[in-house]
Amino acid sequence: MEKKFMQEAIDLSRENIEKQFGWPFWAVVVKDWKIVWKGFNHVIKNNDPTAHWEIQAIRDACTNLKTFDLSWCEIYSSCEPCPMCLWAIFWSRIDKVYYANTQADADEIGFDDWNFYKEFSKPIDQRSIPEIQIMYDEAKKVFDERKEKTKNILY
Repeated sequence: MEKKFMQEAIDLSRENIEKQFGWPFWAVVVKDWKIVWKGFNHVIKNNDPTAHWEIQAIRDACTNLKTFDLSWCEIYSSCEPCPMCLWAIFWSRIDKVYYANTQADADEIGFDDWNFYKEFSKPIDQRSIPEIQIMYDEAKKVFDERKEKTKNILY
């Protein structure tokens, strides 16, 4: 069954090239051996750098299933997830990731995200984009108020 779902992602990635939608990337989210949603790279189409194929598939699957928790789902991607997509997969609680092409393969066609992996391993004060903490005490009060006044929905 896994090969069937991966073949779907690969076939759709080929279609992306034929229709000139941009990068040859697709993902499908599967639950109970059924595709619950498909997603392709909308970065160029929507001028949205967060609209990667896995993100689109996750967004649409969550909408379709009416939940932010995709436990018991799997994702099949035509390429190994980039750092952003991998973290979205973790946040959505997807159980398993299947991928075909590697990040090295993506790099060969001009999709370079190796630097993002390197950035995560650096201490905050050594990253290429400055991250500056300000107004901690004021912001922390809001978190404390939420903890006291609101029932937390685990996320």
